[in-house]
Amino acid sequence: MKFLSTVFSLLLILGLSINMSNAQHNTLTEKEQQEGWILLFDGESFDHWRSYNSGTFPEDGWVAEDGALTVLEDGGGGDIITRHKYGDFILKLEWKVQESGNSGILYRGIEQPNQPIYWSAPEFQILDNENHPDADMGEDGNRKSASLYDLIPAEPQNANPYGEWNSAKIVAKGSTIEHWQNGEKVVTYEMWTNDWYEMIRNSKFSEHPEFGDPREGHISLQDHGDRVSFRNIKIKEL
Repeated sequence: MKFLSTVFSLLLILGLSINMSNAQHNTLTEKEQQEGWILLFDGESFDHWRSYNSGTFPEDGWVAEDGALTVLEDGGGGDIITRHKYGDFILKLEWKVQESGNSGILYRGIEQPNQPIYWSAPEFQILDNENHPDADMGEDGNRKSASLYDLIPAEPQNANPYGEWNSAKIVAKGSTIEHWQNGEKVVTYEMWTNDWYEMIRNSKFSEHPEFGDPREGHISLQDHGDRVSFRNIKIKEL
């Protein structure tokens, strides 16, 4: 009986420890609340999210698991988007991928009945750089993690390996966009300039007339068929 009691106590302590660890995530500090930050995921509910081109959250493929918003491998849930549209904002979150995982954070995307969200929305790439073939495709590494996908490479490339958490920050203020990864600014670019449209004309997005043009739109988390987890998703409108 003493042995069983000890085991039960250890399991109880372990459970409390896990719950306390999860409780430290997906929260806003008092300062963040005063500054106008909004928590887009509380660790359990999907209130701020819905499927692309749908009014409801996907029934399959996405789960709240261990305090993270997770897209399952081959889950078939599809891309999800924020219910609200954002123009100028700071978005912060943490992400981790499975081995050879691929996903992305898209922003200022618009809904089109016959086109996916990447038809209009620039993408902060999420990738296991060491094991996914996309890392060696494109030009100058512009498909590696935190890059403006297939357009501008993230420099320096400082992503953590698969299975480890990475921090991401996207700052969108008018035409100026910044990508941050693990505390470093790795991409800065200007939208809506002659150079911007010239770059698009010479890219895989040349046949996407809406790409990178909207001044506001939805933020999207991509379902690329790989398991990817997100937590501490928070946004502040500018």
